[in-house]
Amino acid sequence: MAAKTPPFWLPGRHAARRPHLLVRGRIAAALRAWFAGQAFLEVETATLQVSPGNETHLHAFATELIGPDTVHHPLYLRTSPEFAAKKLLAAGETRIFDFARVFRNRERGALHHPEFTMLEWYRAGEPYETLMDDCAAILAEAARAAGSDRFSFRGRGIDPFAQPERLTVADAFERDAGIDLLATIRGGEGDRDALAAGAEKAGVVIAADDTWGDIFSRILAERVEPQLGNGRATILYEYPLPQAALARAKSGSDKVAERFELYACGVELGNAFGELTDVAEQRARFIAAMDEKERIHGERYPVDEDFLDALAQMPPACGIALGFDRLVLLASGAQTIEQVIWTPVVDY
Repeated sequence: MAAKTPPFWLPGRHAARRPHLLVRGRIAAALRAWFAGQAFLEVETATLQVSPGNETHLHAFATELIGPDTVHHPLYLRTSPEFAAKKLLAAGETRIFDFARVFRNRERGALHHPEFTMLEWYRAGEPYETLMDDCAAILAEAARAAGSDRFSFRGRGIDPFAQPERLTVADAFERDAGIDLLATIRGGEGDRDALAAGAEKAGVVIAADDTWGDIFSRILAERVEPQLGNGRATILYEYPLPQAALARAKSGSDKVAERFELYACGVELGNAFGELTDVAEQRARFIAAMDEKERIHGERYPVDEDFLDALAQMPPACGIALGFDRLVLLASGAQTIEQVIWTPVVDY
């Protein structure tokens, strides 16, 4: 059994972490000023939700609300503020951001923590490519606040002031794994056998019961991600439609979605969408994801019907979730996420 980590409040441990925590405060203040300069409104969305999110591999903390009538209602701690933020877009807000405390079970490590801060921002009526420009600006703002001209993690680094590389997922798969990814997608669905053949040729070990999505994730993790965010940040865009999540399809395409992820020093920092507003399609994706979750993990979460009602009224928009703690880690030179969190969750 691994030795228990000493408590964060020991004066010696706190003194070692404190420089990183001070950088955290400076970056938060700088980003708030940047958003204000872009006419964004800071919002504070609720932590308790009817549904924590409907993604296959995200695990939530469950709780319950007990009303004055003593009736018990199941609730969850959110894994993201996304549903609540989109309800505000439906209400008429146009540019919003939230430094949101979020909660994810079964996650702990150098880059993962059960409770962390997600910086999310949304632009109504603007193309999702605008978020790519936002990412470049935020990396530079964080670097200036930290007094750093280089982000680093585990021997890898980037120039935070350099314009990020923009690379499609299909080009990355071709470059790093020799796989024609788009040839394995037909009518928005993945051809499992076609992708499996490409994976085996690239030397990626797969299991007999792996789905197209499982194989995609293995190739991404083993062949593509190690090449991302070296020297400068990488924006990996046009994710395949089977991996669209809450993103809309690229106009005129039945193969790719308006989704990108931001990488720096090999670390995934952000996940952005041109937001899907087709209620029927979103419901179908939620149900499919929960069916898969039940198959793999033996549990499922409810669909937030109030969110789907709001989605029907939501204007075209784009949004991004960025791991604020990870950004601080890279900017401050920390080696683990707990070095940049003021009061980490107790380690059992």
